[in-house]
Amino acid sequence: MEHENPTDTHSSTRTTTTLLADFDSALARHSLGPLRRGQVTTLQVNVGFRCNQACTHCHVEAGPKRTEEMSEAVARRVLELVATNPGVTTVDLTGGAPELNTHFRWLVTEVRALGRTVIDRCNLTILSEPGQEDLADFLASRGVHVVASLPCYGRENVDAQRGRGVFERSIEGLRQLNALGYGQAGAGLRLDLVYNPGGPFLPPPQGTLEARYKTELAEQFGIVFDRLLTITNMPIKRFSDDLHRRGETGRYLALLVAHFNPATVEALMCRSLVSIGWDGGVYDCDFHQMCSIGLGASRGGPTATVFDLDLQALAGAPVATVAHCFGCTAGAGSSCGGALEPAVAEAP
Repeated sequence: MEHENPTDTHSSTRTTTTLLADFDSALARHSLGPLRRGQVTTLQVNVGFRCNQACTHCHVEAGPKRTEEMSEAVARRVLELVATNPGVTTVDLTGGAPELNTHFRWLVTEVRALGRTVIDRCNLTILSEPGQEDLADFLASRGVHVVASLPCYGRENVDAQRGRGVFERSIEGLRQLNALGYGQAGAGLRLDLVYNPGGPFLPPPQGTLEARYKTELAEQFGIVFDRLLTITNMPIKRFSDDLHRRGETGRYLALLVAHFNPATVEALMCRSLVSIGWDGGVYDCDFHQMCSIGLGASRGGPTATVFDLDLQALAGAPVATVAHCFGCTAGAGSSCGGALEPAVAEAP
């Protein structure tokens, strides 16, 4: 594709915004719309924005100074939804650093007691924070599936994106998890890593990059893991601000539009996932949550809460579609579980 001149940000952004506003039309051209839900199998729960890091790509804008935290009342309602909906097989805990929430360990323990899978979106450095010395042991003892952020297997790229010293602490965190059995064949403790691009481009093919990660981490540090998940950076919040500073907003959005892949739509996470905010708000996905786009609503519409949520009634309900939806459908596709079509090769 011939990209617009990235320095012509006003013209480029106007052109791309017109394209992005028409995601529903992109679906219709491929006889795929309107986008509707199936059965809910995953609750992705953002338990708060407080984090011990402040990464440049963070769409949550999490950091050490954020104070938002899920209350006990909301956490108990989440547990009630899981207990009364056997179709919900997975609770995906995210943040911020989810482990910093007061109710994190209680919620993990209770959901696991119900026999459901718990995912912890772990930034790895939290494992060495004061007061979290027993965190890795806790996760292993509860059989928690750890999905850990590691945007590269090299120090320079990781520290540039996530902060000085993060790479070294991340490697130590991975060694700690490996020692407990995470990523080890037959141990039953799943450890996945997450790659986010360091700039305004699509991730490379997931399978190819996973093989490189496994080779580099094993040879350099003796680290093993299960899968690598490649996730496209969404043009919202902190990453959007970074695009604006670079003068790359229009070019990046045009890239997403140009690489729309209809084969990814069937597997979009919004078809089977409900996103729950720290305050009990309910959304079609985590990205909509950060843009205050309520469940099935257009921007600025009313937002449901966990206290009036009926998961069974959501089957067949429409999904709100907006600009950043092109981020989930570009190239090989992107979800919190990684690429949707791993075999698709992408050019930056």
